[in-house]
Amino acid sequence: MTILSCQGLSKSFGSRVLFKDLSFGIFAKDKIGLIGPNGSGKSTLLKILAKIENADEGIVVTGRSLRLGYIPQETLFDDLPIESILFHALKREALSDEEKKTQVSIILSKLGFNDPQISSSSLSGGWKKRLALGVELIRSPDILLLDEPTNHLDLEGVMWLENFLKGASFAYIIISHDRYFLENTTQRIMELDKSYSKGIFIVEGPYSKFLEMREEFLLGQYQQERSLNSKVRREVEWLKQNPKARTTKSQSRIQEAERLILQLNEIKKRNQTNQTTIDFSSSQKDTQKLLSATNLTKSMGDKLLFSNVNLIVTPGMRLGIVGMNGSGKTTLLKLLAGEINPDKGTIKRADGIKIVYFDQHREQLPADISLRKALAPEGDTVIFRNQTIHVNSWCRRFLFHPDRLDLPFGHLSGGEKARVHIARLMLVPADILLLDEPTNDLDIPTLEILEKSLQEFPGAIIMISHDRYMLDQISNAILGLGAESEPELFADYLQWEEHCKLKEKIKEKKEKKELAAKSPDRQKKMSYSEKREWDEMETKILKLENEIHHLSQLIENPETSNDSDILQRACQELSQKQSSLDALFQRWQELESKL
Repeated sequence: MTILSCQGLSKSFGSRVLFKDLSFGIFAKDKIGLIGPNGSGKSTLLKILAKIENADEGIVVTGRSLRLGYIPQETLFDDLPIESILFHALKREALSDEEKKTQVSIILSKLGFNDPQISSSSLSGGWKKRLALGVELIRSPDILLLDEPTNHLDLEGVMWLENFLKGASFAYIIISHDRYFLENTTQRIMELDKSYSKGIFIVEGPYSKFLEMREEFLLGQYQQERSLNSKVRREVEWLKQNPKARTTKSQSRIQEAERLILQLNEIKKRNQTNQTTIDFSSSQKDTQKLLSATNLTKSMGDKLLFSNVNLIVTPGMRLGIVGMNGSGKTTLLKLLAGEINPDKGTIKRADGIKIVYFDQHREQLPADISLRKALAPEGDTVIFRNQTIHVNSWCRRFLFHPDRLDLPFGHLSGGEKARVHIARLMLVPADILLLDEPTNDLDIPTLEILEKSLQEFPGAIIMISHDRYMLDQISNAILGLGAESEPELFADYLQWEEHCKLKEKIKEKKEKKELAAKSPDRQKKMSYSEKREWDEMETKILKLENEIHHLSQLIENPETSNDSDILQRACQELSQKQSSLDALFQRWQELESKL
């Protein structure tokens, strides 16, 4: 059943066309991944679906009672307890305060929040993302729209969100550049790209199926171009031989030749792809040991981040660093870069070694600096691999048109800013690249080129990334950090993941043993407020069941069916009451387990 339909959507900004004449439908419980190059209009399309922006042409058709939730890339909250933020999100719902409190308790429990009074301002980026999810989920959406939900999340947060969405009962559309995340959470992929005749390519299946189908489609499109090229060549030869063609048959052939030429030009445009050129410079240092670290230990205040880290870095080494939030990944990179000193241990660097550090927060370029100055800090040229390149040619490597060189840096999108930082990084010859979350804000085509460039880099690479696909593609070793155990080396990310699962199982067994050892009356105990909530639960359930019964009778009444407005309101209220009843039963089971 189609719950949302887009027909002929078009959107432009000035003379720049984002997309034109898009048409597609969304079905109940659809799990959709929306991808495409930076600037193809993914975020804008989501805002149009969420009714935040309007399309220039076309319509979005939905049912009157359809509920849409939207989570942008960045969400700002008032400095309030999270419980109050979620309660406020229900202000337009036809529920009593008691019902709202119950809904809030259930959502907080689902999302893993232990303290309902914690302020939103004290939450990390990952927990703010959970709160944003809670604000939308508490309204029971039919479709949830998520714009880059994994951006700036650590691996723990990404995997939590992945597992949460797998069990979702609502439809959703996700914009993401995380290819493993797309593979594990979606059953349909839509790509916005002008390479396709309709501007969009839709494949039923996960991301891996999409890659196969896209390759097959583009190959067919290239073959179509070659076939058309041959036909056009023949028609052009005929036109040269018959310049005065006057007969009706000849005129018809001339028109057909013009149509083929136009068709060929269109397919050539679609088959022409612009890609960022990424190519890191190496200083080509002739040594087999670039850096050695022995027994590195580092704490922050009273918290031990890691201890006994031992590394020997050689050319061609590709080391991925993984670990839960707060395990010291970025701190280790800063130690290797020489920005901070270890509490214990030593770091020896080869003479004259060049280390380039790419910070996940990136250098803070002024918002008013021009794109020209950002790309070429020393003037109108840059020196790359001992060659002088004019800024006009340099900007084209990173998909910027020279007409945009005077644009302020602050006006660029997140993906465009990321390309500028990579361009600056490439100008510095390096023996070791230290990369802290280099994939943030990059689209999938740019990620694929970045991976290829890193694979060809002759020096060493040490990288932190939540992009599991990139870790698998680049790394030949994984260093796992964790406060509860010594740092360990693994062959690949999968081995690290299996190690973490095993540790979690051991931890769960230990906790169960400790729980069993306690006296029964101390295993689970209700708080005073929970006991009070439990005592009132039966009355609330009976009241809701009566209200649902009356609403059902109202809907079945023939007089009601003749009044569409009353019927619509009754159906909507019935749906809300039923959701509240389901939530109450779920909460009752939670409290019952503590008796």
